[in-house]
Amino acid sequence: MAAFEFKPLKMKIGIIKEGKFPPDARVPLAPNQCKFIENHFPVKVVVESSPSRCYSDNEYQAAGIEVVDNLTDCEMLMGVKEVPVKQLMPCKTYFFFSHTIKKQPQNRQLLWSILDKNIRLIDYEVVKDAAGKRLIAFGKFAGMVGAHNALWTYGQRTGAFQLLRMKDCKDYATASELYKSIVFPPVKIVLTGTGRVSAGAVQVLQDMGISQVEPEDFLEKSFNKAVFTQLDSLHYVARKNGGGFKKQDFYEHPEKFVSAFAPYYKCADILVHGIYWDMRAPRFFTLEEMKQPDFRIQVIADITCDIAPDASIPSTIRPSTIAEPVYGFNPIVPAECPPFNKACIDVMAIDNLPNELPRDASSAFGEQFIRFILPELFKDKSPMIENATIAAEGVICKKFNYLHDYVFAGQEPHGQFA
Repeated sequence: MAAFEFKPLKMKIGIIKEGKFPPDARVPLAPNQCKFIENHFPVKVVVESSPSRCYSDNEYQAAGIEVVDNLTDCEMLMGVKEVPVKQLMPCKTYFFFSHTIKKQPQNRQLLWSILDKNIRLIDYEVVKDAAGKRLIAFGKFAGMVGAHNALWTYGQRTGAFQLLRMKDCKDYATASELYKSIVFPPVKIVLTGTGRVSAGAVQVLQDMGISQVEPEDFLEKSFNKAVFTQLDSLHYVARKNGGGFKKQDFYEHPEKFVSAFAPYYKCADILVHGIYWDMRAPRFFTLEEMKQPDFRIQVIADITCDIAPDASIPSTIRPSTIAEPVYGFNPIVPAECPPFNKACIDVMAIDNLPNELPRDASSAFGEQFIRFILPELFKDKSPMIENATIAAEGVICKKFNYLHDYVFAGQEPHGQFA
């Protein structure tokens, strides 16, 4: 990490104890990163004591970072998951994933309370560069754990091999060493998406020794070894009225397209689903298609974890958990059923996958924060920070004014738009 020079402005940053249940083990900054910040920036970092972090209080203290029970004297507070309403401190600047920009109903009260408490909310999910590319995320690690869990689920279902859970590995180096001793059967895996999530999945599948093949070969050839193929949008959608495919056209007008995924579900054993889905876009397949004899997929690792009916996969009827990672789905009934039996399709839909690989994920996340975000906090004006600020001074910021009806739900707002 390179050092930066700033105006002499002192800031106190507090790393909050994760309050959402079950508690998340990830942290926004690892101990050595906190110390790096103190050594190279005009910043004091303190950490709220927590028994559930992947890095212990002792590890922070060993790095020279103060561990405290109270963060009220901090100007800025950093966490990972949504902060419970009762734990929000008024008139602070918060960084965390609020999961509100899609109008998630479970977090409406959270955003209301942020406005009510005059909190400045900067959401990691919308921190982007000038070209609109996200700069900080856990997506790669979600993809890594998702791919690992897909194969773990298949092993549990078939008994063909045994794979240790990622959560039971100290770090990814431990898991990748285990892969060398496993011979995977000739399973066919289809991976959707080309972003951070799918890049993480590709890394794991390759480290497992599973060969990547072109989509055309995946559909047309037989293999005597485990293989996977990676699909871009041009492979799984087509224009309703025919004509050539243009990715920008799909991104801007997804409602003009239909699913072209059927050939893949007819020949794949495992689906690792790693796309960002726009609700205007077609679903990958329907419940009726899942009932057909030619629907071959046995395991769906849905990393997107969008919940049906507002989802691209109809069998993702709820999130699963790290403690209970898989549930069965019987499309004939249709209903949830016990996993790992021939009458059902096994669904892995953990909504906090990186928490199974928390030390690796946290360290990578902290590096991104130091590189891309922290320098912006010392500028007189930062469009990046402004564009990632959902709420400030008791009002919804202009870029997010589409959240108005979501937040207030028929009630009169107590502030104006910024």
